[in-house]
Amino acid sequence: MTDTLPEIRAILEASPYAFEVMDCDPELADTAVFCARYGKAPEDSANTILIRSKTGELKFAACVVLATHRLDVNKVARKKLGARKVSFASAEETRELTGMEIGGVTALGLPTDLPLWIDADVMARKEIILGGGNRSSKLIVDPKLLLDQPLSEVVEGLANPIEISAS
Repeated sequence: MTDTLPEIRAILEASPYAFEVMDCDPELADTAVFCARYGKAPEDSANTILIRSKTGELKFAACVVLATHRLDVNKVARKKLGARKVSFASAEETRELTGMEIGGVTALGLPTDLPLWIDADVMARKEIILGGGNRSSKLIVDPKLLLDQPLSEVVEGLANPIEISAS
């Protein structure tokens, strides 16, 4: 059985909330593929996305948004980060800062000085699926667990539902 990182397992076990660590084929770790293959609802899947300032002082933040939503990087996230321009952190920057690979990044066990912004719609879910800290596991947790993480904050309007057009 594949497991999550020891420090993430410790956070889960110290929490008062129920959790499940689920094995995942690393080739199927990207959210849309994972949901289709494992029969999980995209509206219950939450992505942890690292953003960075592009101008001025280099600043980072982690954002948790539902897979059915798009991060409002150019307005809400940019303003909150206090930067003129903001972009997504590269895979290399994400790995350097979090020690995690894209497709497995989780909101648990992040550096304690990294802001963690959670879209308000995430908190409305009964449970959410997060990356397991690696591409070979996923975590099914109560979203309230996110509020126990350092520098966590619920941000209204951090992400917006993706419009699905009828073709």
